[in-house]
Amino acid sequence: MIPYNSIKPYLFKLQPETAHHIAEAVLRLPNLCQLPFNGFLESHFISDDILTQELFGRKFYNPVGLGAGFDKNATMIRGMQILGFGYTEIGTVTPIPQAGNPKPRMWRHPEQESIQNAMGFNNEGLLKVQKRLKECYPFSTPIGVNIGKNKITPESEAINDYTKLIQTLHELGDYLVINISSPNTPGLRDLQNEEFITRLFEEAKKITKKPILLKIAPDMSVKDAVALTKMAVEKGADGIIATNTTIDYSLVPNPADKGGLSGAVLKEKSFEIFEAIAKELYGKTTLISVGGIDSAKEAYRRIRAGASLVQILSGIIFHGPDMIMNINKELIKLIKADGFTNITEAIGADRK
Repeated sequence: MIPYNSIKPYLFKLQPETAHHIAEAVLRLPNLCQLPFNGFLESHFISDDILTQELFGRKFYNPVGLGAGFDKNATMIRGMQILGFGYTEIGTVTPIPQAGNPKPRMWRHPEQESIQNAMGFNNEGLLKVQKRLKECYPFSTPIGVNIGKNKITPESEAINDYTKLIQTLHELGDYLVINISSPNTPGLRDLQNEEFITRLFEEAKKITKKPILLKIAPDMSVKDAVALTKMAVEKGADGIIATNTTIDYSLVPNPADKGGLSGAVLKEKSFEIFEAIAKELYGKTTLISVGGIDSAKEAYRRIRAGASLVQILSGIIFHGPDMIMNINKELIKLIKADGFTNITEAIGADRK
């Protein structure tokens, strides 16, 4: 393969969204979901007993997953496995297709290894995603389905969007994620409240027994984040994903005036929220950490803090596709160095 550092300067001359479309075109090519493993896949997909664990009724061969927002339309599931991801979270999916926010809506901050996006849940909608998932699922590695409301849906009717998505997609993924934390849909974060979460999980649990997780924003206070996630678990959430992008524009020079920041600048902000949540909820629910994870060292910090799984998105833009393989190889060394024989012993080691 051509070294990523050789093509990165050319990709970075393109608009970020254009570069994303090129990456998608390449990663869609092998997306015949039931193709057997091949030599390239075996060299990038790290499946070592020390990294393997059972979650949500599925085997996770390694803990490094693709965060929602990259494979919005379930077109790259096979491609992501080839890159080495242990699982893929697709979406965010909305009931009806939507174009998203006006362009430009994505910006790079190269010096900070960060991305700012104001995409606005652009996706092809429920029916097209449903069709693709039917062709793939069940897949050899787990699939998560991230769901959100349409922009035109008023807050008072938002629950109908989520229940429709759950009803249609719950049998086509291994877990579902309630996304009410994106900053790019007006009013969405207002749904991060007890009344809505209570109603939503009451309705969701009537529909499916599949695990349903809640993804939260990093911009609330630590106290509020802990209270919200604790309440969500009490109401039926099967796990917490922390965190989504941040609207703290002070983290980068010359930011756009909209959208959310991901990547390296989110690292400490995300970890602070995750750490606080883990202190309260480790051992009581499944925790997934995302935000600024760009190395095995950082992934392992989240795992020792209580994360069963981690997710990466922005990091591969700056470090290239070999990043996933390298993180998993180094994780094996870190786990062994601490005297553990399996990742489950390392999860929450700092909580014990």
